[in-house]
Amino acid sequence: MDLGILILVMALILFGLLAFRQLNALILAPIVTIFVLVCFRMPILGSLRWPSTADWDFGTGLIGAFMPNAAKYVTQYFLVFFVGALFGAVYQFTGAAKSIAKWMASKSHGRFTAAIIMTITGILTYGGISGFVVFFVIYPIALHVFREAGVSRRLIPGAISAGTWTWSMFGPGSPAIQNVIPVRELGTTPTAAFLPSVIITVLTYAMIFVWLEYRTFSFKKRGIPFEDDAIRTKLTEEELRSEEKDEDLPNVFLAFIPIILILTFFNIPLFPSAKGLVRLPVEAAVLLGITVAVILFYKRIAGGISAWIKVFNKGAADSGVAILNTAIVVGFGGVVQQTPGFKSMIDSLLTLNMNPLFFVFFTVAVAAGACGSASGGLGVAFNALKDTYIRIGAQLPQVHRIAAIASGTLDSLPHQGAQITLLSICKLTHKEAYFDIFITQLVIPIISGFVFIILSMMGM
Repeated sequence: MDLGILILVMALILFGLLAFRQLNALILAPIVTIFVLVCFRMPILGSLRWPSTADWDFGTGLIGAFMPNAAKYVTQYFLVFFVGALFGAVYQFTGAAKSIAKWMASKSHGRFTAAIIMTITGILTYGGISGFVVFFVIYPIALHVFREAGVSRRLIPGAISAGTWTWSMFGPGSPAIQNVIPVRELGTTPTAAFLPSVIITVLTYAMIFVWLEYRTFSFKKRGIPFEDDAIRTKLTEEELRSEEKDEDLPNVFLAFIPIILILTFFNIPLFPSAKGLVRLPVEAAVLLGITVAVILFYKRIAGGISAWIKVFNKGAADSGVAILNTAIVVGFGGVVQQTPGFKSMIDSLLTLNMNPLFFVFFTVAVAAGACGSASGGLGVAFNALKDTYIRIGAQLPQVHRIAAIASGTLDSLPHQGAQITLLSICKLTHKEAYFDIFITQLVIPIISGFVFIILSMMGM
């Protein structure tokens, strides 16, 4: 193996190990970036041209490559994260998200326990609600329905995250950041490659549904109850307390209205322009949803305007953390793409003469795995390889969809921050619950990606 490629592999392993140890991305990314710079003998801050100490060339290093790439990502996508976090906060604190979740859970009548939780989380995130908000809203409901059905709680993290980070993330028309980035980078539409995208979205949902049902049956057949002795952290009586059945929540049909408005205005061209009808940018569509939600649920927040300010402050704070954690990883990718090892890796892949869409799938998946982030991986891959994707003849609508699918594969390795957070919320370890996450969010999306490529090759 080329020494430069080996260094990058070592850097990715180091990145994963440190992330698994729960080191904050704001510390992790600069540390691994410095490791890469030192190994390739590149300037850490920037290049100093001698003899004038005042004459700096910051074309490389932390100042010249790391920070500009991170800043570019913030510039392009801060508003997307911002309005998404605000919308999530509104739905969390008004009870609108919980209203939808409890209504859907009640329709299952105790059947399809894990699959119905996956479906609920998918609908909420497809509607524009932040995945982290969904985690906190759904977990108590999932705990209740799993306990009532006698299904092992080991399945809860897999069910919640499967709905959050798979079909609802890459499905056509989704306002998720993983569907927005290709729109901005490639000039495509949110429903790019519509027919094969619909097929793959349905296929992914169906495969996850079947897997979760199979695992439910398997646990019950082996006599593994809701709470078995092998689980290290036991739940307290307070955590096991049943959901309040008479809890005062917003009308479920009113709760769906802002979500429907977001999906409509983000996907359907309704506004005239010099080029004909155009659709709203995702920021404007979500802002419309927020406005309508505030009007519908204003009285749900006791305390009037001052209380609503606290809700928005919480959403704004969440958006800042999310965008910085992602952008700083994109900065790491900006440095990596300047290394000789990166060029060697791309040249090696191009010599394989693989189908352009396989090349896109592989490179985006590796970037997402390196970042431990789907959106971060997309940012890195498009920043470094967008021109290459075009040059090798990949059709942009197909690039859009396959990149969105691929970004949600290797990012789900054990070091992903979102998975670590969810397991912590569920009081489970990787050993106890990661297997189902691995199948539903890595194996099944890879299968879906390959099927999408086959459909594209058939002319769909």
